[in-house]
Amino acid sequence: QVQLVEAGGGLVQAGGSLRLSCAASGRTFSSYAMGWFRQAPGKEREGVICISNSDGSTYSGDSVDGRFTISNDNAESTVYLRIESLKPEDTGNYFCAALKDRSGYGCYDLITDSLYDYWGQGTPVTVSS
Repeated sequence: QVQLVEAGGGLVQAGGSLRLSCAASGRTFSSYAMGWFRQAPGKEREGVICISNSDGSTYSGDSVDGRFTISNDNAESTVYLRIESLKPEDTGNYFCAALKDRSGYGCYDLITDSLYDYWGQGTPVTVSS
């Protein structure tokens, strides 16, 4: 069983930036694809961006723009999401998730939440205008 713990959310003014982190337990972090998802109040959860821990390739969802950057640190079993130029519509709960057995594969088009095996509890982000 893999445990994922997100951190870094909070209240931010519009135009600011945040870096969210997601620390994973277990020994096979480098074989996962890691995804970030978000759920705005009253809306369904949507995929934001993913990264393949084995080759570092990334893939972004259609609903996000270049303000979102994902990175990883395999040595620390941690994945990060940096969000620049925050907007009020970025408000929501941000979740990380792990998709196992992806060693040697990228994460192209893998930001559908039903694909993922493990989930964190989420970290809330509130952007004030």
